[in-house]
Amino acid sequence: MSESVLYPYQRRYLNDTSRFKSGMWSRQTGKTFTTTLEAVLDCLDAETQGKSRRWTILSVSQARALDAMDNGVKLHLRAFKAGFEALAVPFAANELAFEVRLPKGSRIRCVAANPDTARGMTENLILDEFAHHKDNRAIWKALFPVISRPDLKLRVISTPGGVGDKFHEIMTDPESVFSRHIVTIYDAVADGLPRDVEELRRGMSDPEAWAQEFECQFVDAASAWLPYELVGSCEDEAAGIPAKYSGGHCFVGMDFAARGDLTVIAVLEMVGDVLWLRELVEMRRTSFAEQLSALDRIMKEYRVSRAALDQTGLGEMPVEEAKRRHGQYRVEGVLFSAVRKLDMATALKERMEDRSLRIPPRPELRSDLHSVKREASPTGAPRLIAERTTESGRSHADRFWALALAVSAAVEPSPVYAYETVSRRTWRGSEDNERW
Repeated sequence: MSESVLYPYQRRYLNDTSRFKSGMWSRQTGKTFTTTLEAVLDCLDAETQGKSRRWTILSVSQARALDAMDNGVKLHLRAFKAGFEALAVPFAANELAFEVRLPKGSRIRCVAANPDTARGMTENLILDEFAHHKDNRAIWKALFPVISRPDLKLRVISTPGGVGDKFHEIMTDPESVFSRHIVTIYDAVADGLPRDVEELRRGMSDPEAWAQEFECQFVDAASAWLPYELVGSCEDEAAGIPAKYSGGHCFVGMDFAARGDLTVIAVLEMVGDVLWLRELVEMRRTSFAEQLSALDRIMKEYRVSRAALDQTGLGEMPVEEAKRRHGQYRVEGVLFSAVRKLDMATALKERMEDRSLRIPPRPELRSDLHSVKREASPTGAPRLIAERTTESGRSHADRFWALALAVSAAVEPSPVYAYETVSRRTWRGSEDNERW
């Protein structure tokens, strides 16, 4: 592979052979491309010497692990016209490791990161998007002894997350042993990366997200109602898949759209004492008829004990219609007063803190949940505000409120039905029967 296809910031990173190396790079600058290239080059170099090297890439999810393999490792090996065997092998419980094996025994594998998979390895490691790994401190504690051998290398690369997580510590600790590489979007463009910075900034239309994702600034999570680390602790790849619904009682939250916002329906299934997000329906610029039709499907396909619907403003009419269709005891209209919003947001946060909520690891959902901020009102009471987020498709925290509504529906007591058998004679003679 010719160095002409690499930008100077990528070459600087690759030429740094430090044992411990970290990179905090802007979005769209080739983080995974570059780190997988380093692993491939190391393996090919060993193969030419009749030796072997082993690398494991720990990704934020199995989907990201597959992407790193297909659009990183395999891409580079094919560019070098290197022979390899590609495999998907069982790895830990319900997980796959995506591997390539070279003729002399070198191996690169990509797996989803968690503390259990990090244990027991003895090889070079790459932590891809480490700031966004679920419980990255626990992963760090499990993996660091793995690379105790002086010939093994550790690479940690990510866009920044919140202040206070392990990646923040690696990048800011003055006593850190890491050789650190920081590449903002401005650095990358100055080195020749073809990007229109102003167009990207205008398109994002979110100063905080821009600072974090493109300027590599750590965002202080103190004002965020749900810090990234808390959100990540509740993520599970088994969530968000309707086919995994097990037939249990469900709770629904629905946030109706205003103007260009999303209409979102969140479906939570209670499994033991844990609420699993089974389905997240998102609709933009749809009529109330279409939105109610989507709710009808949800009420039919799931055993919905209770549904909480946003009745504020435009929600008045569709909520009344939903009550007519599905019953006033199953459907509750919620007016978004400051007090009620705080109650719902608190219930959602407590569920997350108790680890009794499971959500899928989706960037747009993560960004939406993090977008709600806490600030003091003139009276000193906490007040929640939501900023629009580009990751979430210009959502105004619609996913946050749909999920909060669903959690609040699970908090409220579900209607209890009792049946009593009566004789035909008694039934026929009842006053209630005559009214029907």
